[in-house]
Amino acid sequence: MRRTALACATLLATLVASALAGCTGTPDRPAEGHGTPTSDPAGERWRPRPGLAWQWQLDGKVDPSADVPVYDIDGFENSAADVARLHRDGRKVICYVNVGAWEDFRPDKDAFPRSVLGEPNGWAGERWLDIRRLDVLRPLMERRFDMCRDKGFDAVEPDLVEGYGSDTGFPLTARDQLAYNRMIADIAHERGLSVGLKNDLPQIPHLLADFDFAVNEECAQYDECADLSPFIAAGKAVFHVEYTEPRSSFCAESRRLRLSSMVKRLELDAWRKPC
Repeated sequence: MRRTALACATLLATLVASALAGCTGTPDRPAEGHGTPTSDPAGERWRPRPGLAWQWQLDGKVDPSADVPVYDIDGFENSAADVARLHRDGRKVICYVNVGAWEDFRPDKDAFPRSVLGEPNGWAGERWLDIRRLDVLRPLMERRFDMCRDKGFDAVEPDLVEGYGSDTGFPLTARDQLAYNRMIADIAHERGLSVGLKNDLPQIPHLLADFDFAVNEECAQYDECADLSPFIAAGKAVFHVEYTEPRSSFCAESRRLRLSSMVKRLELDAWRKPC
């Protein structure tokens, strides 16, 4: 989800408070290198390494003109033929799917019962989901990830996986978020898809073993980029964008940290300015 500066600042404050309150005593999976991550019997899913250049376009059909090895595009708005074309050009392709909010413009909108729809999240037509309802949401998300798999995507970018730090209309906790995020990762891995952790910086230590890469918005603007270092240390890519920061203010640090960084417009069209 594209965050405005105000929303970002609010989210940061609430995330810190919730992490301190909710993570205490939470049973965690071991960090990378200290246990067994989610199973992948075939060992065949894509595992992006640090430093890969990427394109992130969520506005409409993909423009395949960017000469980069990784594309992150909307799973509903792009077809199997679009994914196949990118594959023919030698690209890996990530499927953007919103897993934390209901969207009134998606073809499966009527499959979500009203009981799991919470407060508006600030984006037109979207409402937070009650992520405590794993029994309701799991089959819905399985069908969405089936779509990503069937269209030939290599990975999934599940969005809005930090709702516990926002006013969702539900009393969500950090423990609830950990359980939901791990379920999302498991659904992806069961389908041979790699999966990225979107933002949710306070829970990186608890979720590193479950996710294959990270996607981050505006860590430079909020002086958070070092928090993503565990992914890099584990050999996992961090795909990062800034919206308002000039490249001169963060690209040197991004290169030092080995982040895959660029500037994008908030609408996430085809325009990009990489580091």
